[in-house]
Amino acid sequence: MVKNNLVYLLDSKIYINLTNLCTNDCKFCIRGLKDDVVGANMWLETENITAQDVIAQLKQHEDKICSGVTFCGYGEPTIKIDVLKEVAKYIKETYPNTLIRVNTNGHGCAIHKRNILDELKGIVDEFSISLNGESEALYNELSQPKIENAYEAMKLFAKNAAESGFKTTLSVVTGYKNYAIDVEECEKIATSIGANFRNREWLDNGY
Repeated sequence: MVKNNLVYLLDSKIYINLTNLCTNDCKFCIRGLKDDVVGANMWLETENITAQDVIAQLKQHEDKICSGVTFCGYGEPTIKIDVLKEVAKYIKETYPNTLIRVNTNGHGCAIHKRNILDELKGIVDEFSISLNGESEALYNELSQPKIENAYEAMKLFAKNAAESGFKTTLSVVTGYKNYAIDVEECEKIATSIGANFRNREWLDNGY
């Protein structure tokens, strides 16, 4: 039995679970509802994860790597920026045509207090960023951020990512309890910064 599921499959595609740490505590997050994704327990026994740990598990799924790899688990992947960079670089060097996406809350630059986007050019292709709401008040209520000015930090990250040439998508989750998201306004926010937009329906199992 794998103690730390750093790599898991969803719809036959590879996802990487780098950390359980996060700067948000979203009310609708799947981690508050269940421990696993398609049977793979997402809770790590340790946060002392190395790139080699991830790569070792990646090699068990070599036949699927070329279909694309997404950094997305039960935490915010950019918190482990150095591991993320090393793993992404390995994938790009070994499987150069593989598309790499990072699903993120957009706090990476605020967390590290530097522009991490420059460090990810050439090794990350896409960002899917959680917009979550059309206003800071709704964002704070739904996302319960642990850092100051989280909403503006997220939007700035998305704007800079789009302007830097990364394929960038802002997403919201609709249908969770009685929270009303202004989807049209959220799409306008995405369009205004040059990003794509995705409205994800909330599902009990998260996927």
